[in-house]
Amino acid sequence: MTKKTKDNIEEKKKTKATQQNKKQKEKPAHQSTDKADTVSNAKTKKAKKPTDSKSGADKIAKEKIAELNDKYLRLAAEYDNYRRRTLKERMELTKTAGEDILINILPVMDDFERALGSIDQAKEISAVKEGVQLIYTKFKEFLKQRGVKEIEAKEKEFDTDLHEAITKIPAPNKKLKGKVVDVVEKGYYLNEKVIRFSKVVIGE
Repeated sequence: MTKKTKDNIEEKKKTKATQQNKKQKEKPAHQSTDKADTVSNAKTKKAKKPTDSKSGADKIAKEKIAELNDKYLRLAAEYDNYRRRTLKERMELTKTAGEDILINILPVMDDFERALGSIDQAKEISAVKEGVQLIYTKFKEFLKQRGVKEIEAKEKEFDTDLHEAITKIPAPNKKLKGKVVDVVEKGYYLNEKVIRFSKVVIGE
């Protein structure tokens, strides 16, 4: 084998070694590029995921707000209708509140009219008195049925919760000192509540 041939073989070996070294160097470069692409793709996907979840949450929140707003509007409308209805009912009750009392008091009015009509024809005053007394008793019973009761005041201890003093006079006797001597205007309870104070004269 000649020297020239040996040189050619060695040169080819060197060339092959150089090419292999180049290939090995190029491979990691490609791999690193692929890895970089994978990482960048993963980052892009990760970046996309939070945005998607955020938009989904916003959509749910908007739907919830719309639902609550609808409920609020319905409730407000229902309350407004209820308020109007109760106001109307209250006004009607106010207008007809005394209807029952007036219906039951009309027979007493009829009795008074009959009594007044018979006064001119009456020959005896006792019959007229008896008729008026019957009407009074009937009217008093009507008030009693409605819970109206007279406040007993005469010869009772003066009580500011029940009585209103009009004046004071010397007591006819010692027992009546500081007590009610006379009743100028009767007082009344309505179911244990004072609706009118007794106007009285006090002994001193």
